[in-house]
Formats: sequence, C-alpha cells, structure tokens
Amino acid sequence: MLVDPANLTAADHLDAAREMTASNRPFLAYLLAEEAARLTADPATAAAIRAAFPDPNLTREETD
Repeated sequence: MLVDPANLTAADHLDAAREMTASNRPFLAYLLAEEAARLTADPATAAAIRAAFPDPNLTREETD
C-alpha cells in the first residue's frame, strides 16, 4: 500500500528516524528528524528533536 508523503505526521517521521538510526543510517535519520521538527508546532519540541538527531556531517571525526 502506497502512502502519500503529505499525509505523514511528525510521529511517522520520528518513527522512521529511529528505524534509520537502528539500521546505522544516521544521515537518513537526520533528514527524517528535520522533517519531523519542521512539522512540529512547539519550538521546544522541535529543538529537542533536532538535538536527538544531530547532523552526522557535523559530528563525525575524520580518520587517516
């Protein structure tokens, strides 16, 4: 069954972000969490979502 992405809620995006984190896909988790934060009306909740799923490009460490 196909789902229209416009019908997905912030909770749907957060569930998917958690699934991506569990399957070691941090960038996809970050993108899904950003969309969840965008759909969230409360700024404090949006900030908490963003804090829980930081941009992996800013947090990774380079190794030689």
